[in-house]
Amino acid sequence: MTDFALCHDSLDGLSVGDALGAQFFVPGTTFEDLLDGSAPAGSWPWTDDTEMACALVGELRRHPTIDQDRLARAFAERFEPYRGYGGGAVVILRRIRAGEPWREVTRDAFGGQGSMGNGAAMRVAPLGALHAGDSRTAALEAMRSAEVTHAHPEGILGAVAVAVAAAEAGWARLVRNRPTPAELLGAVHGYLIDGGVRDGVRRARRLLGVSVTEAVYELGNGAQVLAQDTVPFALWVAATRLDDYPAAVRACIEAGGDVDTTAAIVGGIVAAYTGRDGIPPAWLEQREPLAAWAVSD
Repeated sequence: MTDFALCHDSLDGLSVGDALGAQFFVPGTTFEDLLDGSAPAGSWPWTDDTEMACALVGELRRHPTIDQDRLARAFAERFEPYRGYGGGAVVILRRIRAGEPWREVTRDAFGGQGSMGNGAAMRVAPLGALHAGDSRTAALEAMRSAEVTHAHPEGILGAVAVAVAAAEAGWARLVRNRPTPAELLGAVHGYLIDGGVRDGVRRARRLLGVSVTEAVYELGNGAQVLAQDTVPFALWVAATRLDDYPAAVRACIEAGGDVDTTAAIVGGIVAAYTGRDGIPPAWLEQREPLAAWAVSD
């Protein structure tokens, strides 16, 4: 089944997490600012996480199955460097925009090993939510979406893990049966092959019940901007706070590291379960409006 309502809820959750998380790179903004229920003042611009997610959702609205050539063009055409793209992504997207074949460009990245960064994972939750109840399709489509920018298996597996988590969360919402944290992480683990992402998800299952600080120590917080340093922690947060969007995003901010990306991943998964109503209205209002081409025909 496909469900664009879940997809759009996930995009809202992703973009609010991204935009709020990015505020904590601004000097003078601290985690304590959230503890009394308040949030940073002013408008919250979103970053590359949301821009790429919007490009992906825009494609899915028009073509429900991933066409890699078309998606690569969409990423390259929508690419705005000031949104905070990493250096490797800037090179890849500029080369694709200039007309080079994406398969060659992605294989050339990082000395020929391809990117194992967290960029494919950060944008993919709405795709997973779209396939709620069909995690196999979510995994396959996530793989296709990742390959246009990430040739390394870890970068691809990071996207698969997030998409499956969002598909499982969306299905849990539809059937009104929240999975336990162990069940959600176990479902994701079943779609992964051996590697750093899978090892991290396995460790995350053993860390249920620990503090955010301990989870970061064991799993990472995205500081290395790698899929295996980002996705296991994000899934741990989403699994343990699946019914509480504000608490999930606060956990990402408390963790530090690549805050906008962990909060985007977590926000996209959790909002697939809670729906848009789970996101604080003030946070939605302060988030920069989404690109119209991503959310309307």
